[in-house]
Amino acid sequence: MTRDTFIEVLVEGKTPIFTNIFKYVLYIFTVIFVAGYIFFGIVSILLAVACGVGAYFVAMRSQVEYEYAYMNKELDVDIIYSKQKRKHLDTFDIGKMEVLAPLNSYHLDEFKNRNYKLCDYSSGIDASPERRYVMYYNGEKKVVFEPTQEMVEAITYIAPRKVYRD
Repeated sequence: MTRDTFIEVLVEGKTPIFTNIFKYVLYIFTVIFVAGYIFFGIVSILLAVACGVGAYFVAMRSQVEYEYAYMNKELDVDIIYSKQKRKHLDTFDIGKMEVLAPLNSYHLDEFKNRNYKLCDYSSGIDASPERRYVMYYNGEKKVVFEPTQEMVEAITYIAPRKVYRD
């Protein structure tokens, strides 16, 4: 008998201070160029439109959330921009997982000298390594994410010898 499990976790990412500053600078330049239409004409309007479009795209990418959906031995990771646009990032088959452990676990020591592609799907906000987990996947990826304890327990049920909680 199989155990059907569905767990969904939403993690809000940290917005870099530089992104917010850049967004507001573009807003200010947009207003300045619109007001400069009196002196500089059409060139000022074109610059205002360019700054306005730039500010729009920076604002759309400034608020980031990661969604982890675990369902029956698969972990899907999506990114959500400004609570409007969703993009699927990756799907992981738990059967191909090598190890899952907290960020600073000694169980990850044997993987440190190997070359893996880093996939950081964590918020960047929480400094506590107990909340962030690392999953080495299929000999090619090192995935950093922030699952709930319920999700870790569900993955432990599928691969008990590959999951460590320290």
